[in-house]
Parts: sequence; structure tokens; C-alpha cells
Amino acid sequence: MLSLNPVMNTKPKKCGAGFQPIKRARQHEQFFIAALPICILLLLITISPALGQSAQYFRISGPSTTTIIAFRPDGSVVWSNALANKTYTVQTVATLPGSTNILFPPYAPLSTGSNWVNYLQLTVTNHINTNQIVSFNTPAGMAFIPAGTFTMGDTLDSESDAVPVTNVYISGLYMDANLVTYSQWQSVYNWATNHGYVFDNPGTGKEINHPVQSVNWYDTVKWCNARSQQAGLPPVYFTDAGLMQVYKKGVSAPYVNWANYGYRLPTEAEWEKAARGGLSGQRFPWGDIISESEGNYYGSPGYVPGGQSYDFGPAGYNTNFNNGEMPYTSPVGYFAPNGYGLYDMAGNIFEWCWDWYGTPYAGGSNPQGSTTGSTRVWRGGCWNFPGAACASACRNSSSPSYGYDLIGFRSVLP
Repeated sequence: MLSLNPVMNTKPKKCGAGFQPIKRARQHEQFFIAALPICILLLLITISPALGQSAQYFRISGPSTTTIIAFRPDGSVVWSNALANKTYTVQTVATLPGSTNILFPPYAPLSTGSNWVNYLQLTVTNHINTNQIVSFNTPAGMAFIPAGTFTMGDTLDSESDAVPVTNVYISGLYMDANLVTYSQWQSVYNWATNHGYVFDNPGTGKEINHPVQSVNWYDTVKWCNARSQQAGLPPVYFTDAGLMQVYKKGVSAPYVNWANYGYRLPTEAEWEKAARGGLSGQRFPWGDIISESEGNYYGSPGYVPGGQSYDFGPAGYNTNFNNGEMPYTSPVGYFAPNGYGLYDMAGNIFEWCWDWYGTPYAGGSNPQGSTTGSTRVWRGGCWNFPGAACASACRNSSSPSYGYDLIGFRSVLP
């Protein structure tokens, strides 16, 4: 691990030293970081240590040529020449095809390539903007979800509660890279039950490195509070409107102190933005088709009755985990992560979210869902549900008292 200070050259530039802006169609794309080898290395080390040391480059694409003013130690980029009320897209790529020398003069030409993927959408109101795109201080076991706008919902599969699609702004946050494992659950649960917490269910897991399941919504909220207090952080959920009594027992809907820096469930909008991993308009976190190599779900390909053309199966339970002992969950982190470094955002086990279920989607800025309801939302697909349930826009819900081997959770920090 290198301990290098990621302070950037603050001299304004419209392209990295020796590079020309790449123009495609009617958009102008701006490279940054590429000519800054120290920052490339810091980015690859800090963004996702679990992914190993592979380079990561970024560029800004939009309706005008932008100027990078600075890249700050907190992972924020300062840029100018933006057009007000327009949307710009930060894109990322691991390699720059066609380039043999990007670090020292004379510079080799850069290829536009075809493997750039969307990472973050920025709807701007100012000529000069500052946006954090990475975090150099991500808490252990978590991934950084950058602030920005994303398109929530889709029209791909005629899901009535996934429309109308709407643009939603989500502030930056940290999310558990993995589902909460049975081992992690037990560690906090054992502490909590010795500190006044009362749970409806003790939780279980097929193995200690599999997701915890058979916990209801109330259990997960209490667990998040206990995790915060165990770590010396302020709890988020309370039993009173004055936010004085920490929520430790019972099955009443808690009050929330959204400003506290403690663990909590993600809102439905936070979850969907994170699940998409920066992609937009695609069915799953990686694209529009699914097979058992991408996630743990119940295959229902087009050749079986009621199957889907985008499901490449094979039919039935995932053959890697169908060992005759249900539930057929899988170890967390078994499949490839999405663009934000999150694992199992499609398949393995559903995930409780904060929101009461309601239609249509709550749009705007940092929506928190309906204020009342009868069921709480769960998202993400499951080992015994078809691939359709793994779609990033697919919504499900049940009574918050429901606990079964289909649903687990992960937590976030603001």
C-alpha cells in the first residue's frame, strides 16, 4: 500500500498534458486523471481494494467542452465551462485501448475505445462545479456511492410499479459492499442482546459467510442501531418524535434522525442507484441478459413455459449451489461486483429497504418513500425467484413482520 498524497496539479487544463479532447457525435469528452499516474494508482488502490490493482480512468462527457481545474485530496473534481441545467456523464474504463504511452512525452495517441461505461450522472446548475467522484477514506467493508442523478424505474418489462421513470438525486453515501453475513449478524446480535435489544428473530444462515436470513424488517432496523452503538456511532432510529429514546425493542415504526452518522437501511431510491452501479436504462447491474454465471437465482429461460428471452439459465436453481439442502444461498461476494464495487445486488437474497411500499416512485432529491403504508420494500432478487426479480427496477414488498429465508439486508452510512 502506497501512502501518497493525492494532491493534483491545479493549473486549469482542457485536456491532460499531451492529449486532445475526443469528440464523438455531438458530444465533447474530457479526460482527466489519465496523465496523473500517482492518482491513477491511488484510485485503483482506494476505490475497491478487493478488486485488485487494475487501472481506472475517468472522463466527462456532455454537451460542452469542460475544463478540469483541480482534483482534490477528498476525491472531488473541480471543473468549469458547464452549461446550466444540462446533464453531464462521468464515465470510467479500466484500460485505454490503442495507447502505448500515456505517461511521458512524446505521448502516444489515445483511442476512444468502446468499453467506457457510465459511472455518474451530474445535472448541473453552475458554470463551475465540484463533485466527489471517489472516496479515499471509505469505511472498511463498504463501497462509495457518489452523489448524482439517476433514472429510477424502467419500461423494459411492463412492470406497472416501475413507471413512470423519474430522475432522482441521491447524496453521496457508503454502502456495505456485501450482504450482511450470518457471522457479521451474530457478532452485533450478541452484543445487542446484552445491551437491552430485543429481536423478533435470532436470524440464521446456511454458512457463516452466507447472507443472514429469516430476519424481519424490525430486526434489521434494531440491528443497524446496535451496530452503530457497538462502533461508537450515534444511532439513527428512535421510538419518539423527539429522537431521545433509542429504538431497541417492539414492532412500531421508528422515527429517523437522517442527519446522524450511523448505520441504517438504504432507502429504495438509494438502493436502486447503488444497484445500477452507474449504468442507466439496462435491466441488470451489468446489462440486459442474465445467466447463472452472473447471479444466484432460479433460471427461467425462454424455452420453458413462462420463461424470459433475456434469461439464459439454465432452468431451475443455480447448479453451483443446488446441493439438496435449502436454502440455496451462496457465499457473499461469489459473483462479480457492479460498477460501484457492490456484490449480490442481483440475486442470492432479497434486501430490506427503509421505505413503505407505494406507487408511483417518490422522485426529487433524496426521497424517503411514503410516510405510511402496510408493507415495506425489498429489492434485488433471490435464489428461488426468476431472473425478472433480479432486475434493478423490480419491486417487491411484504409485512415488516415477515421473516423468511428469502430476505436479508445490507446497511449504509451517510
